[in-house]
Amino acid sequence: TMSRRNNTNVPDFILMGLTDAEEIQLLLFVLFLLIYLVTILGNVGMILIIHLDPHLHTPMYFFLTHLSFLDLTYSNVVTPKTLENLLTSITYISFTGCFTQMYFFVFLGTAECFLLSSMAYDRYVAICNPLQYPLIMSTRLCRALITGCYMIGFMDSSINMLGMSKLLFCDSNVIHHFFCDTSPILALSCTDTYGTEVMIFIIAGSTLMVSLITIAVSYVSILSSILKIHSTSGKQKAFSTCASHLLGVTLFFGTMIFTYLKPRKTYSLGKDQVASVFYTIVNPMLNPLIYSLRNKEVKNALLRIMQRGDTFR
Repeated sequence: TMSRRNNTNVPDFILMGLTDAEEIQLLLFVLFLLIYLVTILGNVGMILIIHLDPHLHTPMYFFLTHLSFLDLTYSNVVTPKTLENLLTSITYISFTGCFTQMYFFVFLGTAECFLLSSMAYDRYVAICNPLQYPLIMSTRLCRALITGCYMIGFMDSSINMLGMSKLLFCDSNVIHHFFCDTSPILALSCTDTYGTEVMIFIIAGSTLMVSLITIAVSYVSILSSILKIHSTSGKQKAFSTCASHLLGVTLFFGTMIFTYLKPRKTYSLGKDQVASVFYTIVNPMLNPLIYSLRNKEVKNALLRIMQRGDTFR
């Protein structure tokens, strides 16, 4: 990427942000700051609760720990710069800073796609093969799945960055977005972007397709097993273990598909920005709330930790 800077007239980019109205900017700053603080507290809190309570040292919460870590990092890639742009008149971002932000955005987003797939497989084994669950979901397999998530994220983001680094930027340096995403940057290039667009579409499409097929197959099997359960309480318990994950999957993949699996000609600044705000700023806040407020085990773990703290006092 740095070697291409000698062939471009654009040393820096300007992020147009979400709005030019100062009143709305201030309102968005307060709103996003509150969301950001809740995101930090929620995800750090989830990681600490799982770490401190031995009852939560299971595969399901092992994956939840990494989901909280990804959401925490994901939020830090986009939100601080967005808050700075809303509060001050500094809307520029360096060439290197922009491509770095885009690299980690793709890396973390891809890793989260496959992490959600791994969590779906974990729920499939827990419900469809409960007696073999400890044997199948061994520590070794869980670590291998997590390593695979990060490795695929690294490869996808590296390939994406290789394609984007070949682009030239001759005239405009104004990014019509609030962070450095692939679509608005492609729109700025003064060179032919068809090959890069096809490559990004294939990578994004493959990531979403493999992830969604894994999740769909897992939940079809889960649903089939649940329907075979005769007791109503048993069905409710099985559904409750999957409800949080299904909600998280719907929110994450829904906005991703809306934004990325379509040609650039259909790119709509307003609609895409709303979707982008949701999965970059709002969604990382919602995940710990979804998995904690709907989860009795997490609530009980928090109570045990608080009681333990009172005991030490």
